[in-house]
Amino acid sequence: MAICIFASSRQEVFAVGERSILMLDDLSAKLQRVLKDLRGEGRLTEAHVDAAMREIRIALLEADVNFKVVKEFVACVKGKALGQEVLASLTPGQQVLKIVRDELTELLGTVNQGLIFSKTPPTVILLAGLQGSGKTTSAGKLARLLQRSGRRPLMVSVDVYRPAARDQLAIIGREIKIPVFETVSNNPFEICQQALTQAKNVGYDVLLVDTAGRLHIDQELMDELREVKRRLQPLETLLVADAMTGQDAVNSARDFHEQVGVTGVILAKMDGDTRGGAALSIQSVTGRPIKFIGVGEKYDSLEPFHPDRIASRILGMGDVLSLIEKAEEAVDKENALRMVEKIRKDSFTLEDFRDQLRQIRKLGPLDQLFKLFPNVGPLKGISGMQVDEKGLAHIEAIINSMTPRERDHYKIINGSRRKRISEGCGCTVQQVNQLLRQYDQARKMMRQMGTGVKGKRLGKFGFPF
Repeated sequence: MAICIFASSRQEVFAVGERSILMLDDLSAKLQRVLKDLRGEGRLTEAHVDAAMREIRIALLEADVNFKVVKEFVACVKGKALGQEVLASLTPGQQVLKIVRDELTELLGTVNQGLIFSKTPPTVILLAGLQGSGKTTSAGKLARLLQRSGRRPLMVSVDVYRPAARDQLAIIGREIKIPVFETVSNNPFEICQQALTQAKNVGYDVLLVDTAGRLHIDQELMDELREVKRRLQPLETLLVADAMTGQDAVNSARDFHEQVGVTGVILAKMDGDTRGGAALSIQSVTGRPIKFIGVGEKYDSLEPFHPDRIASRILGMGDVLSLIEKAEEAVDKENALRMVEKIRKDSFTLEDFRDQLRQIRKLGPLDQLFKLFPNVGPLKGISGMQVDEKGLAHIEAIINSMTPRERDHYKIINGSRRKRISEGCGCTVQQVNQLLRQYDQARKMMRQMGTGVKGKRLGKFGFPF
């Protein structure tokens, strides 16, 4: 069954199909199950809290969270959960949920800590990390993010050891249309100075330096990093760590910070790690914040790390702010307002249905998008929906095979028309029938919402609240 998604800031309406993979999936499912059991208790006892804490401890350890971090986290939650104001509350389970959320947020770093920029450009940002951690790709993603925020970045690779390392960065630069400083020199320190001079002379306000990595931490690597840092005096030294390596990422982050001094962490490949132990451990162990997370292979898939939002996602409470930010970037405002008006007037056509599919696919992979929805209230169950990306392409092909009149007046699509449409798009008649049923259900749902909001301002997701 198709569902309709309403994003407030652009008054946008989306219709999509089914499939989802949550970040930190395993941990999220286990914690939600434990807390659901607690919320089912009318009155909490110390025995209830002890049992829940045992389950939470096991869930965190299985998620590869540092054992010292787990011990401190569980002790803190238990101490607050056994407070009189919680045990005497009319909703003790909800109180414990809030405590767990607050402690998770504290564990992850409390608030997002953005980049620091120099008052006198260029701002130098040094990227360090082990070989294979995703450092060069993350340099391109960060440059793309900076460019979209109005900055003028210049990238440079000082990795003169790994074959084709500098060529790789140059290829990335061409793909995202961001300049890369290139030189014939094979001295990393000379390359640093030349790139800095180029950035100053041409007027780039950020210099992103992709440093050399090793398969393991050694003294030669650290000595070179310290010298590069001494010469460039970067405001930010970001460690790129591979989330899929779990506690190895945490240990390497601690070693890099102790020997070189890092100001923050980019946690790469978070989309491939369903356990999430590195994300939950790294700030506590190193004392340095996670500033960005990589959530996909595309160069637009680097996100600022918001601890409070991640904590909410883990507990199934959604991440509405991130959803709205994505909508603001991808959605055309005039088209969105026009679509809301069509819904209010019950004139939403199949062509509009197709246009909304195109809009929502601009927001990124749908399995990543659905994890932003809360699993409570009127949107309950959305975060668990499954989205078939190929199915969406089939839907668009079916609609494209219709005539303009059929898209505007779907009820005229009889048996012979359905057969012609199916042959035109290479789908079966059953798939055409299924699409028309989905569209009809979406219209009925939107008609009900439109009836409820006449004369009212739509709320955050198109609902009148």
